[in-house]
Parts: sequence; structure tokens; C-alpha cells
Amino acid sequence: MFELHPSLQQKDFVCELPFSTVLFEDNVLCPWIFLVPRKENVRNMLDLTTDERLTLMKEIETAEKAMNTLFHPTQTNIAMIGNLTPQLHVHVICRYDTDPYWPGTVWNQPGKKYPPQVKQEIINRIRKEIEKCQEQPSLSRPA
Repeated sequence: MFELHPSLQQKDFVCELPFSTVLFEDNVLCPWIFLVPRKENVRNMLDLTTDERLTLMKEIETAEKAMNTLFHPTQTNIAMIGNLTPQLHVHVICRYDTDPYWPGTVWNQPGKKYPPQVKQEIINRIRKEIEKCQEQPSLSRPA
């Protein structure tokens, strides 16, 4: 049975994709979501089948497109780091050359929380944009 790691249970729910649960990191300095594959006992990409990896990559593309559309970052950071939270989860982080962490990493840096009403509005906007991006065809390169 699939369960979120305790540290991920503390995050705000955004939506469900076909394979992943999307969660929200409450940091106004860098708009940030996580994708967590809903499969039991998954720590690494190697724990996924090839088809599951491809599905996850498509969902990452959807999430990144949605975040770029909403927040227009300088750079989108995509990361899978399980040192502190050993359940596979993918960070999709909007970075700006004006954010206080730039050009360094966001890891172990103090954040700034959204006011509760604003946070819920942002989560709703992300959910709607992800739904819209799911309806769009996936990016593909000519053969």
C-alpha cells in the first residue's frame, strides 16, 4: 500500500497525475512543487519499470510547463535528491536570478511562507495549469 514519507505528508496537496501525487513547498521566494510516484517502496529511479519512468518523465514535463507558464522563472531546477527523504520525489523549482539563493542551491536555506489565503490561491492556480498542460500534446523532437 502506497504511503507518503512523513516529511512529504507535511506538504500541501496540489493534485493527482496518473502516476504521481503533486505536492506544494511553501516558499514564496521560489515557487516549488514535488511529484511523488504512487508506488510502494520506491527510493530510486531504478525501482521503477521503464514504462513507469517514461510516465514520470511525461509528468515532470507537464509540471515544468505549468510552473513556467505561471511563474516565468529565469531557470527551472528539476532534482531528485533522497538524502533526507528517502522516498523518490521530484522537485520542480522555479528559480530567479533575483532570488536570495541565486546562483546557489535552495537546499537547507531559510524560506518565506505564503500568507494562508495566498498559498491556497497559488495551489489552485498550479492545479488548474497542470490540468490545462495535461491536455496539451507532449513536446517531441523530429526524428
